[in-house]
Amino acid sequence: MIATDAMAASPSPKIRTQLVADRETLMRIFIRPESDASRQTLVKYMDQILFGLHEFLTRHVGVTQEISLKELSKRFTDTHIGQHPERKLADVITDLIENIAPHAVNVASPYFVGHMTSALPFFMVHLKTIVAALNQNVIKLETSKVVSIIEKQVLAKIHRVIFQKDDAFYLKYVQNPHTTLGCFVEDGTLANVSALWVARNALLAPHNNFRGVEAEGLAVAYRAYDIDRLVVLVSRLGHYSLKKACGVLGIGNQNLIPIDVDTNNRMDIHHLKKVVAALHTNTPQTRILAVVGIAGTTETGSVDPLGAIADICHEHGVHFHVDAAWGGPVLMSEKYRHLLSGIERADSVTIDGHKQFYMPMTCGMVYFNNPDLPDAVEYHAGYVIRQGSVDLGRKSLSGSREASSLILDSTLKIMGTRGYGLLIEHGIDTAHEFADEIRKRPLFELTTPPELNILTYRIHPPAAKERMAGPHDAATWNKRLNAITRSVQQLQREAGKSFVSRTTLRGNNAADMERVVFRCVIMNPMTTISILREILDEQENIYHQLDIPLESSTL
Repeated sequence: MIATDAMAASPSPKIRTQLVADRETLMRIFIRPESDASRQTLVKYMDQILFGLHEFLTRHVGVTQEISLKELSKRFTDTHIGQHPERKLADVITDLIENIAPHAVNVASPYFVGHMTSALPFFMVHLKTIVAALNQNVIKLETSKVVSIIEKQVLAKIHRVIFQKDDAFYLKYVQNPHTTLGCFVEDGTLANVSALWVARNALLAPHNNFRGVEAEGLAVAYRAYDIDRLVVLVSRLGHYSLKKACGVLGIGNQNLIPIDVDTNNRMDIHHLKKVVAALHTNTPQTRILAVVGIAGTTETGSVDPLGAIADICHEHGVHFHVDAAWGGPVLMSEKYRHLLSGIERADSVTIDGHKQFYMPMTCGMVYFNNPDLPDAVEYHAGYVIRQGSVDLGRKSLSGSREASSLILDSTLKIMGTRGYGLLIEHGIDTAHEFADEIRKRPLFELTTPPELNILTYRIHPPAAKERMAGPHDAATWNKRLNAITRSVQQLQREAGKSFVSRTTLRGNNAADMERVVFRCVIMNPMTTISILREILDEQENIYHQLDIPLESSTL
């Protein structure tokens, strides 16, 4: 059903007078559906969502004709909140399903292979519903009780997958009230901020009469330690959340220093060594706060040489953080966990639950090799997380938050490591199949082969390949190919059957040509090589319909 302008219109005066906000009405709708009609509507749709989620999404989400964001925005311009109720629950639910959902994005479609958001296992909605109903606030034991205990247990489970300590270690720390193996936050951005926050405070800790950077700030800390700046090193493919972290922590995002990548889009260890050596001899005095290795870059899915980075960090006494927001769950696969070799030597690790743990939004996690390290960010308050308490909020950037840990703990019991391993292996294996298919088609060029389950490619017809072999035509033809790839991606997205995202790949040097490419993320277990062939077929058809003369100077 296509929404009409009526969906944005204010209710008629007659409807307004029928619905009144008084205490009797408020209490009635607060504790139960206001009528049998509301109950029936709720049951009708919730039954479909709870027991036929994927069929429901196929039927109701993203099924309308293309409507631009500009047109949609015109329908949502009413900024008034009515004094009295405007609609009953049944009407609100119907509006959500029939008028809002069709214009949302069906990220569960096996043809949606453009972003790090995918289909959920159907039982995730059940678990999310129970967690919402319990409404536990895991900042404090007084608002969570056993949930906080379970959270420490599931943190220990994932910590063990990452760092592989022995039984004695986990018996000591799993429920230790004075230490933490990690914490849940809202997303990977906050997890990365948390890791660098801990690293900053540990580096600029109390010293002589200096009470620590958290207490006295960076200006005083720099004087106390006789330094002029802190820097963070990460490959050129690092996530933009690291820039945010440097800004929030007062380091300055210009002090996030990019390290070149090699031909496989992994951090260039030789360049890293060169930069580290230069920084140690720099004047003004510079300290390296952290080196960040990436386990699954956002654009290409590459994994940095984590073991080699760990060696350099250990040699120079530098905090080693691994951003494994995307690739962390690969550790669940016996077949592919070796791709993350060296992650166990990190000081801190970020993982996103709402990515390849297939959890609902939002769930980020940060883990620490040393359970005492988060002491550097401990806070207390008189009314909550009091001095001497064992509340989980003491050492977390997040305040109030829901019990995502209950969802993850339950899912690990339902899936097991082998279940997750099968999902991971399907994505990586299918990505390699897709790469082979791209190589077979003359119209395309595989620009970054998959290491995990992300790859990039672009339109590159044989005629253009011949022309670009010349010494003077490469830049001109590259510009044309960028425009063609961009157009095909936009037209395919607007057609609404399938979605592949796009990005721009840049080299290490400013003079390197920028390439606009398709970016494919394969994580939906229902995405098969047959579907991916259909996506390529559609792109080929769009290209031929464009009827672009390759000699045109307008591209």
